[in-house]
Amino acid sequence: MSSSAASSTVLLNRILTLKESSPFVLALDNIGQSSHYLTNEFIYKIKSTTSAPVSILYLSYETTNKPEYADEFLLCLGKPLSYIKDHLSKKQQITKTLIIVDSFNYITDDDLSEFLATLFSPNTTIYGTYHLSVPTVKNHQTPNLPSLLTRLQFVATTIFEIKPILIGIDEEEMEHAISNFDLPIDLSNSSKFEVELTYRRASGRSLIYQFTIDTITHTYELKQNDSQKDQSTNENELLENLTTFNLTTTQKQKLARDQVDLPFLEAQQSMGSMGGAIVYEFEKDDDYDEEDPYEDPF
Repeated sequence: MSSSAASSTVLLNRILTLKESSPFVLALDNIGQSSHYLTNEFIYKIKSTTSAPVSILYLSYETTNKPEYADEFLLCLGKPLSYIKDHLSKKQQITKTLIIVDSFNYITDDDLSEFLATLFSPNTTIYGTYHLSVPTVKNHQTPNLPSLLTRLQFVATTIFEIKPILIGIDEEEMEHAISNFDLPIDLSNSSKFEVELTYRRASGRSLIYQFTIDTITHTYELKQNDSQKDQSTNENELLENLTTFNLTTTQKQKLARDQVDLPFLEAQQSMGSMGGAIVYEFEKDDDYDEEDPYEDPF
């Protein structure tokens, strides 16, 4: 396994076990593949690998029965936001809490900001699903307001776009079949599926990976596009016979390059909060002019 594949799999595991700092995890499913198995994998990883207790609060808009893994279950369909606020205000969130929202589609555009503000807290991770196949109704009173999906994608720190594994059918044919509700049997209830993971770091940089997740064996396989494979192969072939000396880097050299730490960049500390200044520390053997005030290291 390459270093990039290993690091991406580690990131996925850390997100699923709530060890990675990601307060809002958004799952995007469709009629071709639901988020049911991804949710179960989330719960499995938390229960099996997390030593600290995690309280699970389930906010239901389309689920009638309480899941076995939920510590608390609230029926929120048709209830005002004050109902959820009152419940959260009474609860002291001393331990880490996972709030599961089974469907964001029932939240109106006007209530989304207040709804998310009600749920966010330092010890809380929000995990919710948005159904892409559900048609939306445009709000004519605020036509310039971004859609609910756009705002959710903007706020989310981690996005799972869930897709079925297509065998013998391409993506365009699949979209046409979904639009006509002409789906193969058990297509939307497969324990093995594909996800496109988008993780946003605190610096603003987005990391995008594609995985094949098997929830039966709990294994994750990193997918690589054919274009990426061809590009890496072509680069190696071009550099191979270009000169009489070696221009490529070995795997050992790549690992050593990734581990290089620039000691004088304060931007590496506190995730860039100190700015990007380059700081040089004087040593006793350095040559400087003692009479020049601009060169006085002290």
